[in-house]
Amino acid sequence: MPAAPTPLVIGIAGGSGSGKTTVSQAILQRAGPDNAAYIQHDFYYKDLSDLPPAQRATTNFDHPNSLETDLMVEHVKQLKAGRAVEVPTYDFTTHTRRKETHRIEPRPVVIVEGILLFAEPKMRQLCDLKLFVDTDADIRFIRRLERDIAERGRSYESVIQQYQATVRPMHLEFVEPSKRYADLIVPEGGYNQVAMDVFMARIEAKLREFRQTTRPAAAGMKG
Repeated sequence: MPAAPTPLVIGIAGGSGSGKTTVSQAILQRAGPDNAAYIQHDFYYKDLSDLPPAQRATTNFDHPNSLETDLMVEHVKQLKAGRAVEVPTYDFTTHTRRKETHRIEPRPVVIVEGILLFAEPKMRQLCDLKLFVDTDADIRFIRRLERDIAERGRSYESVIQQYQATVRPMHLEFVEPSKRYADLIVPEGGYNQVAMDVFMARIEAKLREFRQTTRPAAAGMKG
């Protein structure tokens, strides 16, 4: 029986609030949960439990140094090799890692998502297909404001202060320039049906490749 093909790694980047997660979820839904694994760069924020709470809040979370990218790279390599991984879980209300981890099994398609994904050469090299979700700055800010207040216990004032101090400057320095590494730039994110159809065609081809390698084994078992 021929060896199983290497999983297809899809990188999805874009500014905070651009709609990356919407795109990721659309791909997961169309591919099916048994066919796709999903990892967010956000899982790998460094643990700040050794710092006082007030100091944690002033950390620049939009700089590449705030993330443990080497661990993410290793986990993606493990998934490509067909091995399950235990990814960290992060508490955004306290800026600390939780003790529990989340097990992710290898799948034919591996989706990795994050604002700084394409700013990291090691991550770019692992991605077979790179998609950048391009959304206007005002829409991204409104989405971030609503999310941080509703899900991360932030105040209106603190979200604005962080956006002005780090989010916007880091976007201009790291995120926006990384757009040039994308294979496909998608305006409107998951709502751009034409772009999603093009993207899914490549994914469905990979899934057919996987099914073809497993079919002879299944037929042999029946005999």
